[in-house]
Amino acid sequence: MSVDVQKRTDPPGSADHLPEAWELKQRIQRTDGVLRQRRGFFTDAYRRSTTYLFVADDDVVAFASVRRDGYVLFLAVDPAHRGRGFGERLITDVVAEYTSVSCHARTTNERALGFYEHLGFEVERRIDGYYEDGGDAYYLTLGTESLRDRLSEFVSR
Repeated sequence: MSVDVQKRTDPPGSADHLPEAWELKQRIQRTDGVLRQRRGFFTDAYRRSTTYLFVADDDVVAFASVRRDGYVLFLAVDPAHRGRGFGERLITDVVAEYTSVSCHARTTNERALGFYEHLGFEVERRIDGYYEDGGDAYYLTLGTESLRDRLSEFVSR
């Protein structure tokens, strides 16, 4: 049985898919131990950002919330839908809209770090105690050449 996955966007000020995005984030937190934001912080950040989503049958299967400067606040892909290119396609959408793209990732989150490295992100610096729980983070940026490469790869598909 195939599932119809649709691309959607919640612009700043919109929260059309906020409850579903929150639920996905919570599922990932329970299974992977990451995305530990408090609900108020998540809600405020979601509403202020542009959120790119993939939705199947009213369930959010992947999303990326991005500030107006190209900083990726949240990137989440449902574990049942990983390996299908949703994360890469979300980052490609971000690359198409912003002149620079950056994010933070936990130093212990090998899955995320591998994903970002695969896309061409580079570690700019380590920040000890970055997260509320005291966890350390890397600040990652996607270089200009990598941005052009990602976009041209996507356009050629």
